[in-house]
Amino acid sequence: MVSQETMGTRTVKKRSTNSANVEMYSMRIACTVTSRFAHTVMTSGALNKADSSQEITFEVELPKSAFITNFSMEISGQVYAGEVKEKETAKKQYEKAVSLGQSAGLVKASGRKMEKFSVSVNIAARSRVTFSLIYEELLQRKLGQYEILIRVKTEKPVQELQILADIYEPQGITFIEATATFLHNELLPLIEKTITDTKAHISFSPTVEQQKCPGCEGTIINGDFIIKYDVKRERNFGEIQVVNGYFVHFFSPPDLAIVPKNVVFVIDKSGSMKGTKITQTQEAMVSFVKDLQENDHFAIILFDDKVIQWQDSLTKATEENVSEAIHFVRRIKAGHVTDINSAVLKAVDLLKRERQDKKVPERSFDLIILLTDGMPNRGVTNTRTIQQNVHSAIAGKMSLFCLGFGNDVDYSFLDVMCRHNKGLARRVFEGSDVVVQLWGFYEEVSSPLLLEVDLRYPDHAVGSLTKTHYNQLFNGSEIVVAGQLNERDMDNFLVEVVAQGSKGDIQIQEKASVLNWLVMYPEKEYIFGDFTERLWAYLTIQQLLEKSDIGTQQDKDNAIAKALDISLLYNFVTPLTSMVVTKPETEDGADSSFIADKLTEGQRQEAEKHRGFKQPSASSAQGLGKVDGDPHFTIELPDEALCFTINDNPGTIFNLVRDKKSGFVVNGQIIGKKKFVPDGNNSTYFGRFGITHQKLGVRLEVNTQDISVLYNGKQVKLLWSDTTFLKDINLELRLTNNCNLSVTLRHSVKFMIIKHTKIWKHRHDQQDYLGFYTLDSHHLSPSVHGLLGQFYRGVTFHVTELHSGEALDKFDAIMDVKGQTLNVTRHLQKDFSRDAKKGENILCWFVDDGGRGLIDGTASDYTVSDLFTV
Repeated sequence: MVSQETMGTRTVKKRSTNSANVEMYSMRIACTVTSRFAHTVMTSGALNKADSSQEITFEVELPKSAFITNFSMEISGQVYAGEVKEKETAKKQYEKAVSLGQSAGLVKASGRKMEKFSVSVNIAARSRVTFSLIYEELLQRKLGQYEILIRVKTEKPVQELQILADIYEPQGITFIEATATFLHNELLPLIEKTITDTKAHISFSPTVEQQKCPGCEGTIINGDFIIKYDVKRERNFGEIQVVNGYFVHFFSPPDLAIVPKNVVFVIDKSGSMKGTKITQTQEAMVSFVKDLQENDHFAIILFDDKVIQWQDSLTKATEENVSEAIHFVRRIKAGHVTDINSAVLKAVDLLKRERQDKKVPERSFDLIILLTDGMPNRGVTNTRTIQQNVHSAIAGKMSLFCLGFGNDVDYSFLDVMCRHNKGLARRVFEGSDVVVQLWGFYEEVSSPLLLEVDLRYPDHAVGSLTKTHYNQLFNGSEIVVAGQLNERDMDNFLVEVVAQGSKGDIQIQEKASVLNWLVMYPEKEYIFGDFTERLWAYLTIQQLLEKSDIGTQQDKDNAIAKALDISLLYNFVTPLTSMVVTKPETEDGADSSFIADKLTEGQRQEAEKHRGFKQPSASSAQGLGKVDGDPHFTIELPDEALCFTINDNPGTIFNLVRDKKSGFVVNGQIIGKKKFVPDGNNSTYFGRFGITHQKLGVRLEVNTQDISVLYNGKQVKLLWSDTTFLKDINLELRLTNNCNLSVTLRHSVKFMIIKHTKIWKHRHDQQDYLGFYTLDSHHLSPSVHGLLGQFYRGVTFHVTELHSGEALDKFDAIMDVKGQTLNVTRHLQKDFSRDAKKGENILCWFVDDGGRGLIDGTASDYTVSDLFTV
């Protein structure tokens, strides 16, 4: 049996059932940001305390946009360092490692923003190992801020645990925030900040005691450490920063008006969008349309095998037109197959015609936003032909942006098509927050400040420039240009900007404001070294990789060759290079190497297809627990859902949530059908909930007839037919006449209770029952427990051996969770949190036998004697 010890973003695995054999005694993550360029060093140490050798795996999660630059292992005084090589050069070593059964894998995708690097090594008895990984990335400005994301995961407290960040921004820092998803309010003061005008130091160093999980085994350190900040922008041309013969120019001028837009929303309503996807799309579209400004123009096109237009022309975004559009969107029904080619070409023709007929403002931005979840399978189905058709039709006159739902969509097809047409694509991950993802993307691209931006520098003074032409500058974003300096004299360094703005063409030439790092931070010279040069190399590689998918074959070959040369020169692990780590010999004398490859989004998807199934692994800082029906429990995580059913006798009371720290408790009582059917299906439901928050002095009793609220010494009784809103400093309660009760308890939790009425017309019978839905629980303490509460801090699981089940529409699989191996089934479960009347279907992994193996203990362990037992 293989047990695990997780350190930070690292996992240690031992071939032993005794977890005491390996001690992880240190973890240090240090991030230094120099003008948005982040250099992160992750180091951890482990000791094999056993009298025999142990295999230990170092595992780390890093941002997908980052490049690994160095990895090393120090074992018994000897250092084993990684070496970056061209993929073809490393191929023989890779194949040898695979043939020996080594875990010679990829830097794998891990969720939406992260990817995973891991390496295993055999450690002799009573020996130590120190792992060190370095990666670098350029922080992108989105929606007016930069974000540093560090994933941290431990299962046991660590003697030396440190997270450090030093941020140097010579333009000046306007704000900085630091938080962690695994910290509740009482532990937030552990994050220490020291901030001056141009520097910030952030540290997080909890003691062993502070890392412990109150009332449970393990530790609270499991989630994301997040730093957000922005810089001052006082000059139109931004700042040019110079170090060691390289410069970087950050361009994001303040106080620009937004350019009006003419947008065509192209919405896939094919059969695969049926259910949750179409509902989430409708909800997002309502937000998009409501956000339009009155000087914007818009149109909506729906498609499956047919193309349907809301109106024959673009419509001005008046209040009346927006209202009509929302009514149209809410009536979208899923149809049949998918004809992407016809739908996008119809949108192009519509925008062209409106522009030719001068029905839209001359100074405005034409764009198409395509939302789809599948492959074209009607009309033109060859993706390369569709790309050519769209590129030819658009002819550089508008921008195309694509949102691709889920893992089945051909993301590479959408990505290339968008980049051919002045836009970009984004994958939307299936889950409860799809609407948030859609809105986030729309918010990024819906507010253009400048179009067709050219930044020009003196030819004699610069060389090897990164991209200097950008199709758009969006509100809250930033353009970054880097290059080599051919001369040291920067006194007469002129920058020219040519662009299209909301009020006309812009052409300005101005002497640049040049900032010399060695003058501004003389005491820190040793930190920065060649950061502008490495930033230039990073940007150049990223932009060459983008070019490698478009243009002529010769252009593609040249881009790949140049990107490979720079990757090797600067020791970056990119999609063109591999890191080879030569490991110590094993006990049988076998020589082995570990190969780390970085994949593009398209390569990742192709690899998953060859494996046949993407094995999901869920680990979340917060799970949303809910129970409804007869009674079905659902644990909704960011990318997956788990469910189980518990049946018991009417009158049994179960503890659903118990947080001893705050005194928040939820208990629920089972009821049976009103009419007992001999030898029939006598389902049970939850019919009463008792909710207590001792610290806030709040107590609620909810049953199928009424709601009793006790707070501040006052008691209020409500009927389900009422429409009520109660609010004071600690409690907010909202009851609507569709039998939906939502409650927010200050700095604690937010939940919803829904009353259902199930009707059997042929039996002239009906049944009232309740559903409980957690909406936000991240303020509760790490020791929270109960049938639902134990999952509020997430759960880690792995699913393997997926195969068709006995029912044709279901899949069976094996799940490893909490040290158990369970048989699970993939099926649909009703969720009423967004639509209390009809509900929506969500996919979940169903664990049989009352959740045995998934829940701690058995269901009977959660029974209590009274509705208000705390």
